Amino acid sequence: MAKTKSSKIQIKLVKSLIGCSEAQCRIAKALGFTKKDQVVEHDESPVIMGMVNKISHLLEVTK
Repeated sequence: MAKTKSSKIQIKLVKSLIGCSEAQCRIAKALGFTKKDQVVEHDESPVIMGMVNKISHLLEVTK
């Protein structure tokens, strides 16, 4: 299987996870967030973008 060049996105957690549902907290942890204002970088894939869409009200996304 040939690898294609995928673009990277930077995701920043701009709101606290306090008061969020357990499912939203698990999604944030799966993305790699441990604290507010943390920035992580991921490949732009359908799986990652689906997770971002679920908690988009807590995040800021840049390319």
